[in-house]
Amino acid sequence: MGTFFFAFIGLGIFILLSSFFTVKQQTAVVIERFGKFTSIRNSGLQLKIPVIDRIAGRVNLRIQQLDVLIETKTKDNVFIKMKVSVQFKVIQDKVYEAFYKLEYPHDQITAYVFDVVRAEVPKLILDDVFVRKDDIAIAVKRELNEAMTTYGYDIINTLVTDIDPDIQVKNAMNRINAADREKTAAEFESEAQRIRIVAKAKAEAESKKLQGQGIADQRREIARGLVESVEVLNSVGINSQEASALIVVTQHYDTLQAIGADTNSNLILLPNSPQAGSDMLNNMVASFSASNQIGETMKNQPKRPKKKIDTTSADYNPSDTSNSENES
Repeated sequence: MGTFFFAFIGLGIFILLSSFFTVKQQTAVVIERFGKFTSIRNSGLQLKIPVIDRIAGRVNLRIQQLDVLIETKTKDNVFIKMKVSVQFKVIQDKVYEAFYKLEYPHDQITAYVFDVVRAEVPKLILDDVFVRKDDIAIAVKRELNEAMTTYGYDIINTLVTDIDPDIQVKNAMNRINAADREKTAAEFESEAQRIRIVAKAKAEAESKKLQGQGIADQRREIARGLVESVEVLNSVGINSQEASALIVVTQHYDTLQAIGADTNSNLILLPNSPQAGSDMLNNMVASFSASNQIGETMKNQPKRPKKKIDTTSADYNPSDTSNSENES
């Protein structure tokens, strides 16, 4: 009798304790009575009828993420792998639909993502897939919202987190990008080379212009100095021919002295013998004298009368005076 009593008391305590249960935050509990839906319990300490009521399941109300990996083809026949991340949660007011209407929500969401992505990506070429990935994500979210709201699920966001073409396609894209950048670099280098050539040409032109001005000024000053030197020599009784010859000889010796002063010079001046200066002076004086005599002779020669005979300038000889003598 005593054993039965204690067993009855123990069973009663067990049944009483099993009547209470707790529900965690952001969780909903579905209660069934004899297999039929009774109620939904939210977070906190809850009570159910022992044996009669049971916990059919727990529904997570927090935001969840499902990563879907899809392989599809673009409009330009490039196969790519895309990773779409779907963030969703159960609507708190539609726990019943989420628990009873949809048994495998992850599979359902995955199927819709596959359907939308494989409908949108084939419309785009590979470059546009990278540029318009947000449009693809928006299309997935719109389609999922229309389908999953009926089952008590709210799609928070969809993100295209990865686009992975075939390795050969990626290598080709890298080569195209590298070639394009090399082309741009070559264009900039060519432009820089052109600018350098133009600048160098302008600098050379300006240098030659200034050099020509310097040479002209130098020669002008040399000529002025020669005139002054001749005037000074004339003032002491040396005529112009002798003065010019003396100046040339002086410049000759100045040149020899400048060449000898440079130890690294390998210039040879011909003639450079000691009597070269005197010979040069005598030759110049003789040439000046001869030119003066020829000039005086041409001045004193009488002019011939003009004839109607057709002659050319080549037929005229200043030293030929036979015609004039015959005429006289």
